[in-house]
Amino acid sequence: MTPRIRKGQAPDKLHRANFHDRFMQPYQDPAFQAESEALKRIELIAWEAYEEGRKAPVTRKAGPGYADPDYDLSVAWIEAKARIDAAQAAWCSPGTRSRVLLVNGSPRNDGTCPGEVSKSWRLTELAREVLVAAGIEADVLDLSLVTSEYGRQIHPCKSCVSTAMPLCHWPCSCYPNHSLRQVGDWMNEIYERWVAAHGVILVTPTHWYQATSPLKLMIDRLVCADGGNPDPTSTHGKKADEAKALELDGDGWAFPKHLAGRVYGVLVHGDVAGIESLRRNLCDWLDWMGLVDAGAQSRLDRYIGYYEPYATSHDTLGDDLDIQEETRNVARAVALAVGELRSGRLSVPDRSLSRPRLK
Repeated sequence: MTPRIRKGQAPDKLHRANFHDRFMQPYQDPAFQAESEALKRIELIAWEAYEEGRKAPVTRKAGPGYADPDYDLSVAWIEAKARIDAAQAAWCSPGTRSRVLLVNGSPRNDGTCPGEVSKSWRLTELAREVLVAAGIEADVLDLSLVTSEYGRQIHPCKSCVSTAMPLCHWPCSCYPNHSLRQVGDWMNEIYERWVAAHGVILVTPTHWYQATSPLKLMIDRLVCADGGNPDPTSTHGKKADEAKALELDGDGWAFPKHLAGRVYGVLVHGDVAGIESLRRNLCDWLDWMGLVDAGAQSRLDRYIGYYEPYATSHDTLGDDLDIQEETRNVARAVALAVGELRSGRLSVPDRSLSRPRLK
């Protein structure tokens, strides 16, 4: 039976007046009034792109190596895929310097509303110092930039996977979407940095028992790393019927794990509740994607100032020498695991077992 494509949820397109209101939202500063005529001309171009649905206006033929060499692929996607492939090749090369990606999951820094660095940042720095001392290249991915840097954003996942796994492309092809002004997406760079890393350490606070907003955005957009389709021409972009047929064809979709084999550590902190469940959620997610934990001391959850005032939490962290050393141990464990990984000595007892359920 051919699966039916369900329709009827999407709203109608904006009327011209509503589009104008949305388009002008970034230009409320009176200083823009001097360029009102120029903005009108640009708005007209944007309106036409919206009306025509010009998602990827700059394309070129996919060429050899793709299911449909004549398909017009987004140049932005082609370039992102080339950088990811180069990062994967470097990751596999014995001559490449060992690299660990440190992800600071806090949205707080001293360049935005709070006016103060986060405790996650301080803990990340402790881990970075250990890695550098071990001769490992430490790449700090500070997700707080989405709250403090002009134009820096991670767009949300559109859940293509839930229609069919082959519809979720590796790397993500949902963005940029120029017709909807969904541009400036950070994820293509983030994908490349994950691929280049031999190890990953997540350092994050707990927000309402869960991951922080920027961390969750990144996690959701990494779904394409777990089973994603590296050939958008095989579904001719976002053709749901073709993707469903491809997933159900023959033995089914293989669900390639594009980040498998890297090692990881996780450090979750909080002040009231939720650290244990978030730490487990993050570790389960990384396990599922095929990453390998660096041992018991690489998976840490700790309270900093349990039910104490927020205003003194940085002082509490400064006085807590144990959590500082535990943080260093997370980094040490990952550094040791990276060494074993690259020398072929990393033990993964279930490596040879095949999963009866790929999804």
